[in-house]
Amino acid sequence: MASRALILIEGGAWGCCLFYVQAAKRLGLHPINLSANPAHHDFRAAGCEAIRVDTSNLDALIGECSRLRATHDIAGIICAEERVYATVGKLCRYFDLPGPNPVSIERCRDKFTQRQLLAEADIPIPAYRLAANARDVESSAAAIGLPVILKPAVGSGSVGVRLCRNFDEVARHTAYLLGGKHEWQSLPRILVEEFVQGPHYLASMMGNELIGFGTAEYGPPPHFVFRQLTFPAQLTDEQHECFANVSLSCLRALGLGWGPTNIELRWTGRGPVVIEVNPRLAAAPEPQLLQLAYGVHLITEHIKLVIGDEWNLRKTHSNTAAAQSLFPDLDGTLDYIDGEHLAAAVSGVAEVKFHVEPETPIVRKGDFQDRIGYVIAASPSLAETEAILQRAVDLINWSITPFPPPGEQNNLD
Repeated sequence: MASRALILIEGGAWGCCLFYVQAAKRLGLHPINLSANPAHHDFRAAGCEAIRVDTSNLDALIGECSRLRATHDIAGIICAEERVYATVGKLCRYFDLPGPNPVSIERCRDKFTQRQLLAEADIPIPAYRLAANARDVESSAAAIGLPVILKPAVGSGSVGVRLCRNFDEVARHTAYLLGGKHEWQSLPRILVEEFVQGPHYLASMMGNELIGFGTAEYGPPPHFVFRQLTFPAQLTDEQHECFANVSLSCLRALGLGWGPTNIELRWTGRGPVVIEVNPRLAAAPEPQLLQLAYGVHLITEHIKLVIGDEWNLRKTHSNTAAAQSLFPDLDGTLDYIDGEHLAAAVSGVAEVKFHVEPETPIVRKGDFQDRIGYVIAASPSLAETEAILQRAVDLINWSITPFPPPGEQNNLD
C-alpha cells in the first residue's frame, strides 16, 4: 500500500522545517521535501526525505510530484515560505488539492498592489509611493515627508528595508538597492513609505479566524528586526476590537482567508494602521509562542487544512509566552557561543536555539539573517515570563573577533 505523503516545498517558514516534519509524522504522514537547496534546511537531521528540484519552476515541480504519485498517495502539498507560496498554490490547483489562491498570494506579495487594495477598502495604511529610480525615490520622499521607509516592492524578512531620516540616507540606501548589491525577487521597484510610529502588534490568523495578537519590539533603527515577540498582547477592549475589525477587513480586501495569515499593525494617535499583510505562516519563533500561549499548534492545523482534515483553533490554556532574539554587536568571526544548556535549565524556559557555530563569519545585514539564536519562555503572567527570559538570556555568552581591516587582511594573505 502506498504511503500517504505530505510534500513540503522549501521546508516552510524560516526556522520551521523541523516542526513541519514532526507534525506530519504525528499525523501519520510521510514528509518529502522538494527544495532547490536541500542542505540549506538540514532535512536529514529532521528525518525527512529531500529531493533537489528547481522550486521556482512550476513545470519542474509538476513533473516531480507526478513521479512521486506513482509510488505515494500525495495527501497534500504545503509551504509557508513566501517566495514560492504562489507557485505552491498553482501546484495544488493542478493536482486538485486544497491550497491557497495563487492570484491573491501574488497580489499580496507585491507590497504596492497590496497597498492599493487596502487603500481602496478604506483600511488605514501609511502614505506610500512607488519609485523605479533615484529621482523618483527622492521626489517621493519629499512628497511624503521625512523620515521615510524604503523597501523593495517584493520581499520579506526585512531584507532591504531601512528607515531614512534625511536625504543623504535616502540617496545612500537607494544606491544600495539599485546598485547591484541587493538581490531582487522581482523587477527593481522601491516602495517609499511614511514612517508610522506607535507600538507594534502582530495579528495571527487562520482562515477567517483570529488566533490572537502579540507585541513586537524592534532593535535600534534604521533597521526593522524583531528583538522580542510576546503573546498575548496587553490590549484594551477598544484596541482589541479595532485590531480585529481591521485584520478581518484586510483578508476581505486582499482575497485571503485560506490558511495562515499574519498581519503587522501599529497603534497610533489615529487608531490602528496596517503596516503589512503576510499571506503565510509567520517564521519561528511565532508558531511556538502561539502553542505556549494558547495551546494552538498552528503548524499541525495548517497541515490538517492542506490534507482536507478537520482543523480547529480551540484554545486549551492561557499563558504569556515571549521570545528574545540574540543578535551580534559587531562583524567578525564567531569564537564561541555557549550557555545553551544553562539557559534551557531555567524553569519556565521552553526552548533555546542557536543558529551558528564557532568559526562562523558574522556579517550583519540589518534583516532576519542577523539573528544568531533565540530563547523562548512561558508562564502564567507577563512579569514572570519577562523575568524568566532575562535570567536565561543572561546565561548565554559569545565572543566575536572583528575582521581585520582590509589592508591588514591583504598583508595576512
